[in-house]
Amino acid sequence: MANLKEIRNRIASVSSTMQITSAMKMVSAAKLKKAQDAITAMRPYADKLTELIQNLSSTLEGVSQNPYTQVREKQNILILAITSNRGLCGAFNSNVIKKTRQLIETEYAQQTTSLITIGKKGSEVLGKTGIVVASYDEVFDDLTYERTGVIAQEIMDHFAAGRYDEVVMVYNRFKNAATQIVQVEPYLPIIAKSQEAETVQTDYLFEPSQPEIVNTLLPKALKMQVYKALRDSFASEHGARMTAMHKATDNATELRDQLKLTYNKARQAAITNEILEIVGGAEALKN
Repeated sequence: MANLKEIRNRIASVSSTMQITSAMKMVSAAKLKKAQDAITAMRPYADKLTELIQNLSSTLEGVSQNPYTQVREKQNILILAITSNRGLCGAFNSNVIKKTRQLIETEYAQQTTSLITIGKKGSEVLGKTGIVVASYDEVFDDLTYERTGVIAQEIMDHFAAGRYDEVVMVYNRFKNAATQIVQVEPYLPIIAKSQEAETVQTDYLFEPSQPEIVNTLLPKALKMQVYKALRDSFASEHGARMTAMHKATDNATELRDQLKLTYNKARQAAITNEILEIVGGAEALKN
């Protein structure tokens, strides 16, 4: 059994760790509320915009000339992997990294695959693969539509130039503070919805023309899709970190209580030994 000084040091160390994890939990909880409100507010708009583009594209013959709707043979694949800049958030980053590696080794094993990473944790690990063509680790310092639009535009330009035949995004989709779902989302090309799948046909009046509307909205919808994925990942990160720090605080509390019990037992045993030694000495003097 460890001596009393060692146990006291361990209790102090665990208590200090518990204070840190508890503080990190409260910070993440405060940030989560703002991030959750942001993604909850924008998700319906982004989803509806994407749905509108797909519906319009399915009824428009001229949209096939748009570079973002070109379906080509899958030879060069680009994966956009979104992680976080910091750790201590459970399996948040490792799940995205694991899914990205799985795509490279299985689904796209026969294709030439390239990576764009957002987030330092993904850049550090996936950078060792040697196929990372760009990293944007600073985007979470100021997450705005304008900054993410630059990243989206670069990806769109590469696709339009024929450098990549398909682009997919891998990120954590926010469900609630305790649940994040790893999402593999097709990004390019935009696939029009089949008219046969539509049960309700709606007749629209377009001003200006339908091709002009679609060609104007396509880049905006693509940029919004990247922004939504980053917002989803940002909210998921704080939810995962809050949950991880809550569990760490509970574990530290349990360990501290066990150490205190061990300390009290050791102290009681030490006092008992001292009493026995005194009694034994007194009996020896009598004899």
